[in-house]
Amino acid sequence: MKSFKKYLLILSIAASSFLSFSFVDNYFEISKNLDIFATLFRELNMYYVDETQPGELMKKGIDSMLESLDPYTNYIPESEIEDFRFMTTGEYGGIGAIIRQKDDYIVIVEPYEGSPAQKADIRAGDVIIEVNGKNIKGKNSSDVSKILKGQANSEVTLIIEREGEKNRIEKKLIRQEIKVNNVPYYGMLKDDVGYIKLTGFTETASREVKDAFIDLKSKGMKKLIFDLRDNGGGLLKEAVNIVNFFVPKGSDVVSTRGKIKEWDKVHKALNSPLDLEIPLVVVINGNSASASEIVAGAIQDFDRGVVIGERSFGKGLVQQTRPLSYNAQLKLTVAKYYTPSGRCIQKLDYSHKDEEGKATKIADSLITTFKTKGGRLVYDGNGIEPDINTDNREFSIISAVLLNKNHIFDFATHYRIKHETIGNAREFRLSEAEFNDFVKFLDGKDYSYTTTTEKMLEDIKATAEKEKYLKDVETELEALNSKIKKNKQNDLYRFKDEIKELLENEIVSRYYYQRGRIENSFTYDVDIKKASEILNDTKQYTQVLKGEIGNTKKQ
Repeated sequence: MKSFKKYLLILSIAASSFLSFSFVDNYFEISKNLDIFATLFRELNMYYVDETQPGELMKKGIDSMLESLDPYTNYIPESEIEDFRFMTTGEYGGIGAIIRQKDDYIVIVEPYEGSPAQKADIRAGDVIIEVNGKNIKGKNSSDVSKILKGQANSEVTLIIEREGEKNRIEKKLIRQEIKVNNVPYYGMLKDDVGYIKLTGFTETASREVKDAFIDLKSKGMKKLIFDLRDNGGGLLKEAVNIVNFFVPKGSDVVSTRGKIKEWDKVHKALNSPLDLEIPLVVVINGNSASASEIVAGAIQDFDRGVVIGERSFGKGLVQQTRPLSYNAQLKLTVAKYYTPSGRCIQKLDYSHKDEEGKATKIADSLITTFKTKGGRLVYDGNGIEPDINTDNREFSIISAVLLNKNHIFDFATHYRIKHETIGNAREFRLSEAEFNDFVKFLDGKDYSYTTTTEKMLEDIKATAEKEKYLKDVETELEALNSKIKKNKQNDLYRFKDEIKELLENEIVSRYYYQRGRIENSFTYDVDIKKASEILNDTKQYTQVLKGEIGNTKKQ
């Protein structure tokens, strides 16, 4: 017995010695490289032939180092702390408007409803010429955004140009604390189906969802569509709180595991739920990420609702911020998260990169099967696969060109000048005469594009020339190319329905802002139509959750 204890003691000492040496070696390696970097940085700034910008050099060095890890581990200098605060709180001091660059100036894309910009009658399409007496020609949207932001209650003066106005307009605004809502819209669709759109997970997300849910219940909601499309995520605790609304108190919502033991946690539903019975459909797409995937994955794992749409982004990583010197911050990946069934939906493996330095996808051979509470099969390693897939809608090339060249946006500006009011946002439709006005509006404007067919013909022509067949087929190729170009002239009418849809949505935003955009989209939204169909068909809804139909079937 004594010899056995002695043996254990020797093993214990050996293990602790190994850990100590390992720690010392690691600490020495860090110290050595920090010393090398500090001396290199000093010598570079002292002796380099031209003047250097130490701060800029350091930021580039840090960014390059972090870029070798994953795209979510970032250095945040003191100058960018306000932008970071906006990401976590949704709040900033400013005028409350979305802007973008157009040619040499900055144009207002959309003022937030109720913001200083909207109250001062600043409109989408207005071009900012000066801010506080300084001409902003040539400045990018990031530069102008910093100028427009500032302490609440401070004044800012804009000089703008507006279509239809001969003279420039001066606008004096008082900046306010702007809060961008996580729930930009909620309302009743048809009959007893409610709808909540969630676009972020800042620190008020769960409260906003709760308020919307309670209000909809008071209006007769008996079924819910919860829209998480294009929601890139945010705070993990807000995701946990939102799942908690629909699952029993004490349920394991998500777990995290990291290199440091303090990140190995199980996050539970700590409160009483809002509703354990209401039929629920969660809508996701390829831009639904992180916290959105926690919510969708947990709802799916508990068989609490049906998930429809497209496969989600596949971000199963958790970030935390660490304070640095001089009020800077480091946002770094500290753990991976796992849904209640045990799956991690992280799609890319940043520890293994290909020859081009890009992260590789999780190999199919490593994909593992898990089961929901009711026994439906779900998988890790590639985002959240919906229970029901919807068609991934793609717009035509001409529609994309009209959007990218701002012709849709500019016509909406033109339309707003000629029409003081329009009808209900959800029911607004462009007449045939108004669509023809848009076609005339395009006269003389560039919206040229090359179709895939034209590119293929060019490839065929090049190959034929190389193989000495061009003389034999040149006439036919030219005739075909001519016919395609002639047909392209009719593309405005060939794709009239989708172009009208884009025009209507942009025009509605000029009167009803983001709420109007969302309401107007319901008529054409394939995902919302499918969600409504499933909720209104009790048999189909039940069959999906039992694994009898859909992607998540039982074995």
